[in-house]
Amino acid sequence: QVQLVESGGGLVQPGGSLRLSCAASGSIFSIGTMAWYRQAPGKQREWVATITSGGVPNYADSVKGRFTISRDHARNTVSLQINSLKPEDTAVYYCNAYVQALGSMTFRGSWGQGTQVTVSS
Repeated sequence: QVQLVESGGGLVQPGGSLRLSCAASGSIFSIGTMAWYRQAPGKQREWVATITSGGVPNYADSVKGRFTISRDHARNTVSLQINSLKPEDTAVYYCNAYVQALGSMTFRGSWGQGTQVTVSS
């Protein structure tokens, strides 16, 4: 069983910054690609950023230049530094990871429970 737990959300003024973190725990053998998604009220969940096991990042056009994804293999964590926040960044942010559990031959996708980010003055 693998668990992903996000933290770091909150209320921030436009132009502010936040750092989201996600920690994976459980019976983990290996973690592949990790990613962040977000879901705004009344909208579908959308992809925000991905980082491969080799550390190569990729971003949605809407966040390029403002968001930075990083990971720590030793701690099984992925982080999202969010700068120059806009009201349209308001959403629940979810962590996603492809994890190979101990004793398994395959990677399976797992989701965290989400952390709320609200951008408002």
